Amino acid sequence: MPEVSVLHTTAGLHQRSGGTSRVVVDLTDALARQHDLHITLLTQSRAGDDCLSNASAQVDRVVAESRSRFALGLGLPFRNELERVIRAGRPSLIHNHGLWLPVNHWAIDAGRRYRIPTVMQPHGMLEPWSLKHKALKKRIALGLFQRRDLVTSKLMIASSPVEYENIRKLGFRLPVAVIPNGVELVAPGNTDEAAPAPLDRERTVLFLSRVHPVKGLLNLVQAWARIAPVGWKLRIAGPDEGGHLEKVLGTVRRLGINDSVEYMGEADSERKSAMYGCADLFVLPTFTENFGVVVAEALAHGVPVITTRGAPWGDLITQGCGWWVDIGVAPLEQALREAMSLGDDERRMMGARGREYVRRYDWGTIARQTAEVYRWVLDQRGKPECVITD
Repeated sequence: MPEVSVLHTTAGLHQRSGGTSRVVVDLTDALARQHDLHITLLTQSRAGDDCLSNASAQVDRVVAESRSRFALGLGLPFRNELERVIRAGRPSLIHNHGLWLPVNHWAIDAGRRYRIPTVMQPHGMLEPWSLKHKALKKRIALGLFQRRDLVTSKLMIASSPVEYENIRKLGFRLPVAVIPNGVELVAPGNTDEAAPAPLDRERTVLFLSRVHPVKGLLNLVQAWARIAPVGWKLRIAGPDEGGHLEKVLGTVRRLGINDSVEYMGEADSERKSAMYGCADLFVLPTFTENFGVVVAEALAHGVPVITTRGAPWGDLITQGCGWWVDIGVAPLEQALREAMSLGDDERRMMGARGREYVRRYDWGTIARQTAEVYRWVLDQRGKPECVITD
């Protein structure tokens, strides 16, 4: 088959941007390792800021930099680089990550002007909770450009059946490919599973994600205060967004649970892996997720997971590797009590089942599915099973 050149576009790859940035980098790395694919990744950044880097030298990275927040807000550095990249070598397809920002619009607008097929991946930005957040700005964006950008794209990518259903509920009838996000698999030898832990050691419940209201941390610390566990510590890690950390830690102080709750700060990939390796349980008390990369990461490290029905992880129950509960303080309290009452061996067995289960989310598998979708959009192969057209 002929080589397919794909231009991936995203508003930013800042270290603190959360799961979407990591997904975009890991996906482009995995795609670049596929036969007959040429991958370019275009983003923008404030001059001097750190961006997540690609592991694969085969990804052509272009970062449009500016010291002007105003210019970056309008996506002007990105727009200029976009024109240059397309004119230097017209891509077969544009794969845009995210919605609502001028950067996302410039990518789809360029596809229309240059007659390049475009694929849109919302990354949860059409979920009900997300649409309610800054709702007025999003209604304005829908009217100005976003709805047209969506309906004129060739295809959308949803990371779960739940995200697919929410896209359809909004009335968008274009084809949707349901392709989960991937995860880097962890060899059992790289975890502490094989070494029996001392019976008197302190056990750990880990939260690792953005410290943002949507993640449900206030529910978690209230549930933790109700339990008042002895011999356990709740460790919270991740970047603070919009000052929400102070509200969380203020609640911890007010509830008098300072001694058993610890904020660990932000974490790079190496430190994240160490945190998972030391955790006995992982909890994501979220209000909504289109996928929940951290759930897959925890399972890959052999850690049982508690999360809510706001995340599409019902398989935690069917696969025997965690708890999938209603949103709220009481359901979290019940799940935590049950999980913490188990013996270490029982939790390790759950973790082992989780590690085996997430093999299906290996990045190589995800990249092959995505490449098949590209070739279908370009009329080079038949419709993949993951694509839904009705």
